[in-house]
Amino acid sequence: MARFVFDNSYARDLPGFYAPCPPQTVRAPHLLFLNQALADELHLDLDADAAQAHAELFAGNALPAGAAPIAQAYAGHQFGGFSPQLGDGRALLIGEVIDRHGRRRDIAFKGSGRTPFSRNGDGKAAVGPMLREVLIGEAMHALGIPTTRALAVVATGEPVQRETVLPGAVLTRVAASHLRVGTFEYFAARDDIERVRRLADYAIARHDPDIAGSATPYLDFLRAAIRRQATLVAQWMQVGFIHGVMNTDNMSIAGETIDYGPCAFLEQYVPERAFSSIDTHGRYAYRNQPGIAQWNLARLAETLLPLIDADQKRAVALATAAIEEFPPLYRERWLAGMRDKLGLNATMADDADSALIDDWLALLETAQVDFTLAWRRLAAAAEGMAEPLRTLFADSAALDAWLVRWQTRCRAEDGGDGRTAARRGERMRSINPWLIPRNHRVEEALAAASDHGDLGPFNALLAALRTPYNETPARQHLADPAPGEFTASYRTFCGT
Repeated sequence: MARFVFDNSYARDLPGFYAPCPPQTVRAPHLLFLNQALADELHLDLDADAAQAHAELFAGNALPAGAAPIAQAYAGHQFGGFSPQLGDGRALLIGEVIDRHGRRRDIAFKGSGRTPFSRNGDGKAAVGPMLREVLIGEAMHALGIPTTRALAVVATGEPVQRETVLPGAVLTRVAASHLRVGTFEYFAARDDIERVRRLADYAIARHDPDIAGSATPYLDFLRAAIRRQATLVAQWMQVGFIHGVMNTDNMSIAGETIDYGPCAFLEQYVPERAFSSIDTHGRYAYRNQPGIAQWNLARLAETLLPLIDADQKRAVALATAAIEEFPPLYRERWLAGMRDKLGLNATMADDADSALIDDWLALLETAQVDFTLAWRRLAAAAEGMAEPLRTLFADSAALDAWLVRWQTRCRAEDGGDGRTAARRGERMRSINPWLIPRNHRVEEALAAASDHGDLGPFNALLAALRTPYNETPARQHLADPAPGEFTASYRTFCGT
């Protein structure tokens, strides 16, 4: 029997913030994926040879002792419009554990059936979208980007009706917490200031214990959330990740990427790109993500106003000043990451670096060059091999002029030491991934698993994504860009 050492603080400390709800049992659970390394990190005692027992466990048929399944309440702004009640319509927080690093982690099901927040939904999930959570979450983790992670995926043996009939599945997701901006909005919308305060106190104790004794804890909590989101979104932008559905109910207070529904990665550098089928106006396009993050944080600030100061005018002024810190914080973190990607030394920053980076991106945009390939081949250019990079541009004259500026900047750091060029190229290859989840390869892997029960492509892609900086000839087909006609018509779906 699997053994989890639960310490369920949310259920214990915040009664009235959730609805107790058991998962629905399923007909014929079959284990598709188990993240054994993550299980070990979480101190979970899982017998490596007990696949069917794991299937029963992670389907919700046989919960471990100490589990306290609850559906959390939250609201959210969805594409700018406010929904006062959303909540865990198809998810359940099973419990919390303390991992090997002393961190509190949520363990939750997704697709485990109807809850009191399901509204008209069936509470179920399909194999394809749940395996997508595995691929993208593990890829983000390997890229060093804060993220929720998949612990397990179980096929239920039951059909799920969407546009077509699909095989059902349950995902087990691990998160620093499932507190969202929308969690605060739920209680603020009901003018329940005391519960907003209790939620904020809980969030501070869990995520920002160092500010618990502050004279201004709620303002400091807002600023901490702003810092986390500035860092997170800067990292998204640096790898070309498009979240696709940046509603406030999908913004984690912990600063992790959560909900890999209609997400995608840029291939050609087209900043206006938005692949989501429901984002018809491009609200959550790649270029717009920093501004949307700030907009979402402003919604969080609104919920905290009565706690920040009893004087409403003063509270608004303080919160506004905090929200206005986001753009420079984001730019600082983005600029630092881009300097790293260019192979520049952060301790030798130059005021002209910002223009150098902006002009490089303008080159990529004008030529619609593959974002990942361009950065990777720039590492070779650092070592004096610029021709592979030039082949990405129909007209390389503007590129060559920019390369002269970049190389001059690099030499200013090197002090004329030729050996530094090789080290710079090596360092750039450790920062700029060779492999991202190419959209067409993700879709191929998910289709094979969902339509044919073939996990071979999924497992091969997952293994490759866990080492994104290592060039491996046998995996070259996974690193190559999609055909242009695929990208031009590609659409992603939320999977609900």
